[in-house]
Amino acid sequence: MSIVAIVGRPNVGKSTFFNRLIQRREAIVDAVSGVTRDRHYGKSDWNGKTFSLIDTGGYIVGSDDIFEAEIDKQVELAIEEADAIVFMVDVEAGITGMDEEVAQLLRRSKKPFFLAVNKVDSANRENDAVEFYALGVEKYYTISSINGSGTGDLLDDLVKVLPEEPKREDESLPRFAVVGRPNAGKSSFINALIGQERFVVTDIAGTTRDSIDTKYNRFGFEFNLVDTAGIRKKNKVKEDLEFYSVMRSVRAIEYCDVVILLFDATRGFDGQVQNIFWLAQRNNKGIVILANKWDLVEKDHTTTKDMEAYIRKQCEPFVDTPIVFMSAMTKQRIFKAIETAVAVYENRTRKIKTRELNDVMLPIIEATPPPAMKGKYVKIKFCTQLPTPYPSFAFFANLPQYVKEPYKRFLENQLRKHYEFTGVPITVYIRKK
Repeated sequence: MSIVAIVGRPNVGKSTFFNRLIQRREAIVDAVSGVTRDRHYGKSDWNGKTFSLIDTGGYIVGSDDIFEAEIDKQVELAIEEADAIVFMVDVEAGITGMDEEVAQLLRRSKKPFFLAVNKVDSANRENDAVEFYALGVEKYYTISSINGSGTGDLLDDLVKVLPEEPKREDESLPRFAVVGRPNAGKSSFINALIGQERFVVTDIAGTTRDSIDTKYNRFGFEFNLVDTAGIRKKNKVKEDLEFYSVMRSVRAIEYCDVVILLFDATRGFDGQVQNIFWLAQRNNKGIVILANKWDLVEKDHTTTKDMEAYIRKQCEPFVDTPIVFMSAMTKQRIFKAIETAVAVYENRTRKIKTRELNDVMLPIIEATPPPAMKGKYVKIKFCTQLPTPYPSFAFFANLPQYVKEPYKRFLENQLRKHYEFTGVPITVYIRKK
């Protein structure tokens, strides 16, 4: 698929334009400049041509800010990847030194680029846009990212320069969300996996503010890896921006198939990490726990066993979760982590034939029936797996109201004992036969 990058200095409206084209509020938009810090990918189409869209951070020249130096590198990478570029400027601010620097960068790239003069929502501003000819372009496009005016003309010309590609059927890929507290090493983990600096990484917590998809293929299995912002405790969420980032991470958990819960082993499996674990469990997602920065932990012959026992204790009663001790920095066991996540995805999508399920479970139920209540005996005569995206089972009984939680847990444990459901929550329903 062709790639189009949106570049420009901070706060000219790139993310608003990006959200309009993909028709979803995916990139965070705020009046604070420098909100977008990573390349942000989406998909759009115009006149029957589909293309990938990259929203970049604002390009800033000669800044000492650690983020801005990294953002500049990301913008240059996006320009390298793109087939065409939308160079966005702000009619209110006019031409700035940074705009001139970006124009030079684009001319050197030899890529086709389109100058979009944003925030033109009146006739007066239409006249103000004339000064942008000074950037050395033959044509500019006056647009308003907020209300969409002028974007049609820009897109008409943009899709003409995109290379023709054979049509492929859209495929719905499994989604693996990498979640955890801020600064646990989520972006470093994905960068190590894909072998390139796809995400901005700094020592400052909260560097990643959006949930960002990366297509990944390993072990003959293709899926989307989603890097999320770190989830903080509610009382630590102060600025609006931080709140949106946390909400986006929660939404990433809701819409993924497997949650890769990554925590900083030097800080331990603390209350906030446990909250994320239970959020994933309540949403019936596959879960893999990664203890990152394991190379920095002082160890003896029992450290791994003790840490694993502690984590399982905190996760009771859902103790059937794989735990991988790894290091994104040294790349220790990073592929083991992904291999485990793929296995958990396969467990989550596992379907058991009704006949086989009854052949296994009914003798167990007969040998250990539910306890009698009020002198009445509960009889379970049939069970089946329900057609849900995660493992859920219905057991049909004459008196379902008398089957209590401990017996449901017994049934769940028997299912886990006979079938591979490691890392996946199981829901058991007792229904009237």
